[in-house]
Amino acid sequence: MMKKSTVKALLAGLLWMCCLQIQAQTTGFRFAGVDVPPPMPAQNVPDVHWGVTVDDPYRFLEQVKDPAVMSWMKGQAEATDSILKRIPGRSTIVAALKEKESVGGTVISSIYRTKNNRWFYLKRSQGQSQAKLVWRDGVNGEEKLLVDPEQISKEMGKPHAVQSFHPSPDGKLLAYGMHASGAEIGNMYVIDVASGQAVLPPIDRVRFAAVSWRQDGQALFFSRLRPGFETMRSTERFADTGRYYLDLKAPNPDQLIFSGSKYPELKLPNFATGYVQEIPGTDLAGMVVNFGVDRRLAMYVAKLDQVLAGQAKWQEVFNQLADVREVDMGHGHVYLRSALNAPRFKVLKLKLSELDIQKAELVLPESEGVLRAISVAQDALYVTRREGVNTSLLRLPIAGKGAFEKIALPLEGNVTVSGSVDHQDLVVAVSSWTQALRRFVFTPAKAQFTRLNLAPPVEPVQRAEVIAKEVMVTSHDGVKVPVSIIMRKDAVLNGQNPTILYGYGAYGTTEEPSRSNNVMTWVERGGIYAFAHVRGGGALGSQWHEAGQKTTKFNTWKDGIAAAEWLIANGYTKASKLGIYGGSAGGIFVGRAMTERPDLFAAAVPSVPVLDMVRSEQRANGVANVPEYGTVKVEAEFHALLRNSSYHAIQNDKRYPATMLMHGVNDSRVDVWQSLKYASRLADAQKGQQAVLLRLDYEAGHGAGSGADQANQRTADLQAFMLWQMGVPEFQPQSQPQ
Repeated sequence: MMKKSTVKALLAGLLWMCCLQIQAQTTGFRFAGVDVPPPMPAQNVPDVHWGVTVDDPYRFLEQVKDPAVMSWMKGQAEATDSILKRIPGRSTIVAALKEKESVGGTVISSIYRTKNNRWFYLKRSQGQSQAKLVWRDGVNGEEKLLVDPEQISKEMGKPHAVQSFHPSPDGKLLAYGMHASGAEIGNMYVIDVASGQAVLPPIDRVRFAAVSWRQDGQALFFSRLRPGFETMRSTERFADTGRYYLDLKAPNPDQLIFSGSKYPELKLPNFATGYVQEIPGTDLAGMVVNFGVDRRLAMYVAKLDQVLAGQAKWQEVFNQLADVREVDMGHGHVYLRSALNAPRFKVLKLKLSELDIQKAELVLPESEGVLRAISVAQDALYVTRREGVNTSLLRLPIAGKGAFEKIALPLEGNVTVSGSVDHQDLVVAVSSWTQALRRFVFTPAKAQFTRLNLAPPVEPVQRAEVIAKEVMVTSHDGVKVPVSIIMRKDAVLNGQNPTILYGYGAYGTTEEPSRSNNVMTWVERGGIYAFAHVRGGGALGSQWHEAGQKTTKFNTWKDGIAAAEWLIANGYTKASKLGIYGGSAGGIFVGRAMTERPDLFAAAVPSVPVLDMVRSEQRANGVANVPEYGTVKVEAEFHALLRNSSYHAIQNDKRYPATMLMHGVNDSRVDVWQSLKYASRLADAQKGQQAVLLRLDYEAGHGAGSGADQANQRTADLQAFMLWQMGVPEFQPQSQPQ
């Protein structure tokens, strides 16, 4: 029989061990003198897909409104904020960003010109955080304030931003969306431009209004979420978005004229959105259908009066098999940019009087360059074409025949244009990796470019000469991947340069050259910034996109690994000085590169990232992304999702780079739980070996709507975290906040 003393000792030992276990569960990992709360206890939920069991230990974190989850999130956010404030060099990054803004002058964006030459645009003056909506009669007219989000922010106690705006054809009325705290869902307002007064109460449930006015300026079409969307399951929240008609003579914001469920005979998926609008000069309404993130469009037409009566007989113009990526109208034609048998794109046109895709006329065939965009002006069709790193501008007079004319540009670089059937001249913007954006008005009759100065022109001041290099990197399968490298001209390739590798690689999107204060701040300090134009993006056309999509998605992050290896092998940096960064779909690029090859990186920053691919469809915006990522309902696509899921790739026996996840809590595109789950799984696997931080912004969403101050703080946190982990002395945290 065991002695009482022995029993007591055993009980004491068991109690002590129990206490240690409790302490281990409740005491956080310590970084920079700050205790970071540990992950909440795992509650594994296994799912079986196609005979494969997939563990999900942090499924419960998807319930972001659960009080326990909310409390844990707050603890994570506060600990991260405390750590970042202890990095002494962080303040120098903020100061550098503010200095660039102080000499950068006023920022003009989103320029729109009406038929009668009223100009509307967003203007953020020097020292201001949020852009104001202003207008003027004629380019030289007096500028007048229309909407001031900064004043609204002060009154409401939270940041507000104009999401989009749409003036009527005569410029007398304007519809705009206003959103709070970075949320994409807000209200649409319609105001009288001269007085600034509202002409009807705000309209709610607006995510992306995509307003299209009638030609008489007395009515408009707009998009709106379903009533009660807030209480629906996350996967249904944004489904069956409707197109509404608002007649200002008898306003009824609930007049639904189109949704997929209203016209089931079209057999559209529930995430498809139809953008109905009047076709000028006809009795028709045209509808371009978007299929979530799928870049392939469809188009239908119907009698306008029948559409307004909710009894349209929609006639198909083309479906997704035509592989049309862009539509514009003018001069009695519909112009199409298509990738059908033309991965670098071609341009077609259809007569409005004969809308038959089989009779489409080839306007511009596929060539070596990638056709980026089309824009119809009053007397010509303009096309921008990517030729290497730069963009050319092509013009085809409507009255003329034959080849496009290549316009001689005032500067080389990335070119974007904005044309209108109401005007002959064209607004042209040119930028590059090292050159600030400049805008011009191109007058074709004179073949002349005139600088467009809606604010006094200011040239940025740089503390060092910066250059951009374009290189081709061999990926895992021998494919050459373009990489843009921005660096100081006097940089020495000795493997010691702090370097950020950025990538996105989704939806056919391309990181076009554009000068960024964020990049310049990093580079002037002596760092190197590399943009990897990985597969899944659109740098080399539609085939480049398809080579990093669904079952080929692994090429996206393998291209990123190849870029990292190349930078190290060629002396730009070394693993202990290399960080990897990407946002949204770029979270796949970051998350899988760092989990596959953790030895290549000192730090990783996934921002508003997609990281749990197996559960991606359960996001509010997830079903709409099935065309890009795939679905667990298809066996091959499930295996691809699992292979590309960073959350599921984490292993307990690996040491990963220090990681900081940045996420706006109000994000409706990529739910914040994507970051919560990944951070928890990674922190549990690391057991304090490396920092795993959650930087959560409760006044932000996916990124749009954030003010300049928020953006600067985010950039400073990202770069300070990177430099801390790269061992730069002035970025090593101190015992007290700065």
